[in-house]
Amino acid sequence: MKRLAMGCALLALVSGCATNADLENTRQQIDQVNQQASARLTQIETKLSNDKLLDMVSQLDELRAKVDKLSGEVEVLNYNLQSAQKRQNDLYADLDARLAKLEGGPGNAPTASSAPAASSPAASGSAQAVPDFDRALNLLRQRDFAAAITALDQYVKQNPKDPQAADALFWQGVAHTALKQYDAAIAIHRQFADQYPNHPKAPDALRNIASCQIELSQNDEAKVTLKRLIKLYPKSAAAAKAKLMLKKL
Repeated sequence: MKRLAMGCALLALVSGCATNADLENTRQQIDQVNQQASARLTQIETKLSNDKLLDMVSQLDELRAKVDKLSGEVEVLNYNLQSAQKRQNDLYADLDARLAKLEGGPGNAPTASSAPAASSPAASGSAQAVPDFDRALNLLRQRDFAAAITALDQYVKQNPKDPQAADALFWQGVAHTALKQYDAAIAIHRQFADQYPNHPKAPDALRNIASCQIELSQNDEAKVTLKRLIKLYPKSAAAAKAKLMLKKL
């Protein structure tokens, strides 16, 4: 009996030891799994962080590229704007010079006092031709370009054979240019240049056509017009200016 009791006690002791060892082994395995999971989680978090960082860097590069592109476009627009402003300033300076000649110049624009007196309504247009022409020019001097266009056009239609009809047509084109009505200005100056090729203002009419074409970004057409001006009127002041304009196109 004693031996049996001792055997049972020994067996129970051995069984208890085996159970504790299994538990410890299981606990170690759990710890190992936890460590592996923690390490894996750290790797995933690091990877996600790096991916986000790379994505942000990529987005930043794209934004920089867009900014550089926009900066380039802004520079181009600024250049175009400055060029357009310069052309516009030159155009208005030329217009002011023409108006100054119109205001003070004998021989530039005939007036009632300088025009030959009409002996009859049939001679040199009607008796009212010169006053009507002066009234139209006064509107132009006052920079009432819209009213000047109407008055000049009416004068040309009423007095087509009057010597001043040519001047009226030319100044009508100038008034359209001042209002930035470039297509109308081109049409009128072209009509003037074709109809009065020997008129002193014919070279200026061609140069005005080229200036309007440049304003409309019709640079190829402007080159053709300027070359035509230089060929037809090589010794004119307008031809000298045309050569400078060609260098800039």
